[in-house]
Amino acid sequence: MDLMKRLSKAKTALILEHPFIGSIALNMPMSIDNNIPTAATNGKRVLFNEEFCGNLNDEELKFLVAHECMHPMLEHIFRRGERDAYKWNVAGDYVINKLLTDEGIGKMPEGGLLDDDIYNQHGGTSEAIYASLPEDGDGNNQGYGGAGQPLDQIEDADGSPAEKAQQQAEWKVKVAQAAQSAKMMGKLSANIERLVGEILQPKVDWRDVLQRFVTKCKDDERSWARPNRRFISQGLYLPSASGETLGELVFAVDCSGSIGQDEINQFASEITTVKDDHNPTKIHVVYFDSSVSHYESYEREDELDIKPHGGGGTAFSPVFDYLEEHDIEPVACVFLTDLYCNDFGDAPDYPVLWVSTHADQAPFGEVVMMEAA
Repeated sequence: MDLMKRLSKAKTALILEHPFIGSIALNMPMSIDNNIPTAATNGKRVLFNEEFCGNLNDEELKFLVAHECMHPMLEHIFRRGERDAYKWNVAGDYVINKLLTDEGIGKMPEGGLLDDDIYNQHGGTSEAIYASLPEDGDGNNQGYGGAGQPLDQIEDADGSPAEKAQQQAEWKVKVAQAAQSAKMMGKLSANIERLVGEILQPKVDWRDVLQRFVTKCKDDERSWARPNRRFISQGLYLPSASGETLGELVFAVDCSGSIGQDEINQFASEITTVKDDHNPTKIHVVYFDSSVSHYESYEREDELDIKPHGGGGTAFSPVFDYLEEHDIEPVACVFLTDLYCNDFGDAPDYPVLWVSTHADQAPFGEVVMMEAA
């Protein structure tokens, strides 16, 4: 039987046995392309290598078809950003193969990426798994902590930003319709229903937002907007360092009574990650409740030691006042807080990120909710 007939047969089997995935597969154009080693998708169509698929049995081919539907469904083709393409593919495959295997959809082809520990330790998210993978993968998964290869190639979605946004919206509609159809047939499992909920109403990973926020500050060209203070006394108006070098960062740690040690520990871990990944010129840590209770600074070669200081009410304006009084001009300020406070003070001239455990509104800056580890 030729490959196109086998693919049609696999679609039919998915519709009958797993209608949620089957409904997605039914509307995905599929064709043969022997220039790719296994399979590939960009969300608009799926390509298959004839020789590779010819070595798969029917259950394995069914798994592969479902796998290709999952990449755009989980928005892997939209969310890569500046991440390494192969490493992102590895992370996505760990997620998809685990989901499909748990659902009993076909059989994963030999050599695929499947590891319960990797999946569970990183919350089953591609971003977290990607961040856990070492940098020395060389295109065949060596150095990535396990045997196996991606089953395919993920291709970024085509088009302008507006067109990509439209494609994302269309995929959400497809997912919602497929879930409704499967539910009416009584064949929507609890795991798939939960997954659909996450796709349609995704939770933002505050760690990922923090990394993007810091990276944006690093890349932000603000050279002439903030003069280099080192040369002002000489009458020279020179730009401050920017571009590849990340300047001074402030982390403001809320130590009021409503902030627990678990949140402090999580945030300490993320400050360390920022230091290791971006190597800022200096890190300022300001501990506060209703006033600034403690201050520490760390140079590039210093080790961090984040511990709570204080405990009481909450006020944010003293932090900004403290930075101004001590001539600290950061490229950005990141707060760990529950945002239970009305004393914000005036917006500073540097970006502010509020990583919040409870409230989600602030008069300025960007707010991201902190999920428990």
